[in-house]
Amino acid sequence: MNVLLVEDERNLADALSSLLKKNGFVVDVAMDGNTGIDMACTEIYDVIILDRMLPYLDGISLLKKFRSLGYQTPVLFLTAKDTPKDRVEGLNAGADDYLIKPFSTVELIARLHALTRRRNKEFVNHILTVDDMMFDPQRAQVTKKGKVIHLTLKESQLLELLIRNYGQVVTKQRIIEKVWGYNSDAVESTINIYVHYLRKKIKLSNLKTVRGVGYYLKKMNA
Repeated sequence: MNVLLVEDERNLADALSSLLKKNGFVVDVAMDGNTGIDMACTEIYDVIILDRMLPYLDGISLLKKFRSLGYQTPVLFLTAKDTPKDRVEGLNAGADDYLIKPFSTVELIARLHALTRRRNKEFVNHILTVDDMMFDPQRAQVTKKGKVIHLTLKESQLLELLIRNYGQVVTKQRIIEKVWGYNSDAVESTINIYVHYLRKKIKLSNLKTVRGVGYYLKKMNA
């Protein structure tokens, strides 16, 4: 699960980033509002944690601009502004949740999971079916010709990205950002290795390479 944390207090940003990573999140950090809106608009995040008091572009203005551009990524305000008026203002700006500092780390993690479940509700209890295989992203497993194949987390995330873009080329840069994170030091050779793993494990003969660009699942009989 990819998280964008927009927080200008370095110590808190570092502590939150460490906490989230320990709980299985891929985390990118923006230290000001302008950087935050630019990163948010890449659409690689499952949820955004947003402070209200930010340099250059405050959280409310950032969120209003983000929503006006049509983006629907869940946003949780994490802020010290705690009056009822502040909360209403944040929610009316387009926030999906509002949590006051100081906060319980357990509650923060629970709220993030709740937001992503809400967003992906249509997929939670559904198996993705493509060609001759069924893929369960929740269990990270593929069923093909009656055989169950278990995937690692990164293999599962890569396969899900390819399936959700079935028939369309997914660029290497997009794969790195979505699977490894916006600020990841993953390189193209890393993607090549995981593509090799998928081809070998699942016998994906229709997982095609567009040299120098990316990968795609070719539609059968196309």
